[in-house]
Amino acid sequence: MLDSKDLIAQVRHNCSLSDGRYAGTYSVCGLALRLRDLYKWEKGLEPWVEEDSSVVLGWIGEKEEEWDKLEGREFSEITVAGRTFDPFDVEGVNGLLVPHGLYYGAGYVQGLKPSFLLAELLETRQADGFPVYVLGREHARDLLTVPALSQNNAILIRKESARIFLWNMIFFLKKSSREALRFALESYAIPDHPPQALKDNFARICEDEVETYLYHEVGELKDADFDREIWRSIVGAFPHSIIEFFVRAVKDILADTNEHGKLRYIIRERKAASLGFYAAFLDGLRKMLFPELAEAFKAFQSTRHWAVVEDARRSGYRAARSHARAIMEIFGRGKENMGWVAKEIEQTVLGPLGLLKWKGEAEE
Repeated sequence: MLDSKDLIAQVRHNCSLSDGRYAGTYSVCGLALRLRDLYKWEKGLEPWVEEDSSVVLGWIGEKEEEWDKLEGREFSEITVAGRTFDPFDVEGVNGLLVPHGLYYGAGYVQGLKPSFLLAELLETRQADGFPVYVLGREHARDLLTVPALSQNNAILIRKESARIFLWNMIFFLKKSSREALRFALESYAIPDHPPQALKDNFARICEDEVETYLYHEVGELKDADFDREIWRSIVGAFPHSIIEFFVRAVKDILADTNEHGKLRYIIRERKAASLGFYAAFLDGLRKMLFPELAEAFKAFQSTRHWAVVEDARRSGYRAARSHARAIMEIFGRGKENMGWVAKEIEQTVLGPLGLLKWKGEAEE
């Protein structure tokens, strides 16, 4: 028999242990925002609900006490129906859970932080030859709030997290990106995006944007330009550094701009609203490395010609591919000396792009 309560407790234990162990890798602001998401999930709140700060701060204090008690502990094995699995054996665990309408996720995310998930399985399908698991209510989760992710060549769509993710992207949007956001919402027939109209239509928007998240993951799995094993080795060698952030940004752009990815899907399906969101949410290193998109979007607003967006996609892809090749070549030459690799990447790749100013911020 499957004891779902015990299973949830096991996964939540590992989630809390991971969060406590890696909390110090976030900035104060970054950790606060992630805890804010976790609080809303735990309390079952809509993304736009903001409770009194004293209540949330009290909850955070309790969470930190929980983390302190787990200090020094190891991740627990996962026991399902009398069988015990390594916490990262997702195939073994899911072999028993999927028939019961549940799905288990485990892996490593930014900074090599272990991440765990247990959710209701709504649907199983295929996309470009990859299995896709559409997840609903999340019974256990950690600080990671992403709408989709890939795991062992499978794609997970996290509908509950996608709602929080999209609301946060809209809510914390920079002033310079509001024109693109306005375009996206007007394309969804929400002029001037009054708060109540956005809330009333939010479920519809989230549902329509799911495929764009899916095709980012398809593009990442199909990417043949940045070798996955080399990429993982680089991330593992330089966690929490400008190099990690740079190679992640390059990998994301390749995933979005290759023939199988998110931007190609948006262009193929003529999804103007999704293009608006893409332009609005492209920020940080990704925006610096893909300037063609902003220029193309401005032209598209007045002409509605998709060819200009396609040209930008191809240009962005070529530039990202060039960066990936340069990084891999340096890593291949110096993989026995990571100190030399770091200096060479900074001097020959990051420096000419004007990215060394990010180094201090990335490593804080």
